[in-house]
Amino acid sequence: MDTLTRMQAFVRVAEAGGFSAAARRQGKSKALLSKYVRELEDELGARLLNRTTRQLSLTEAGQVYLREAVDILQRIDDLKSTVHDTHREPRGLLRIAAPRTLGDGEIGQAIMEFLQKEPLITVDVRLEDRFVDLVEEGFDVAIRVSELTDSSLIARTLAPFRILVCVRPDVLAASGRPMTPAELAEMPCIVDTNAKVRANWTFKVDGERRTVTVRGRVEVNSPRAVRAAALAGLGFAKVPYMTVREDIAAGRLVAVLEEFEVGASAIHVVYPHRRHLSGKVRAFVDFLVAWFEKAQRAGRTC
Repeated sequence: MDTLTRMQAFVRVAEAGGFSAAARRQGKSKALLSKYVRELEDELGARLLNRTTRQLSLTEAGQVYLREAVDILQRIDDLKSTVHDTHREPRGLLRIAAPRTLGDGEIGQAIMEFLQKEPLITVDVRLEDRFVDLVEEGFDVAIRVSELTDSSLIARTLAPFRILVCVRPDVLAASGRPMTPAELAEMPCIVDTNAKVRANWTFKVDGERRTVTVRGRVEVNSPRAVRAAALAGLGFAKVPYMTVREDIAAGRLVAVLEEFEVGASAIHVVYPHRRHLSGKVRAFVDFLVAWFEKAQRAGRTC
């Protein structure tokens, strides 16, 4: 008889508080469970249980062994579930929360390609720029752009997230190229009211974070609307690089003050701590990681 079977018998007896109760729960004979526990004690060279005719208690060695044995058996169960999910075809409803900017761009594209690959999965995608509580609101995964601080979630980093200042070339020629962030306070700027910083733009100057308060004729609540305003020549815009990547490549917009960018953010996919991660969540997370790696190799950075 192997050690694992003896360990399982000991844990069942300890949890049930006796051999008779454990035998009834397990559908095995009291004599067989007693034999397994006795063999385990012989193998360990230590008494695990104090037995009397009326009660059973753990010895000090038994308390230590029980604590570790329960953890080992749980890990074995988790491993079985992981292997089972790995070979099981992902299926079911996947609830995803993501910021509007990413959902309209990179993440939205990745989700559509994921659905083409996994025909048994359906998705409910909520594009909202507010902070979503995954557990409270019943989401399976969320896409976040931030410096992660919530240790209750498991996170996989997908890509760095760059935010830059850009402007139309003719506006730059008319206003003059700013050499320091502070100069933006005197230049026309486009404010994204949906961003946490709003009109208080943060930069890295001499190794420290500095804030510049900007103003202009336009305030909007979407990075894509900021892009549209910049393309209309309404001022300098502080916007995610992914939103204006093609405009910069085509020369429609020009990046400025690049040496002062604050680059601490990244795109993450997060999900709650769970012993048994479902096949649909694992498949989606692995797909996103591979999708963004491929995009970065192709030069499509965020």
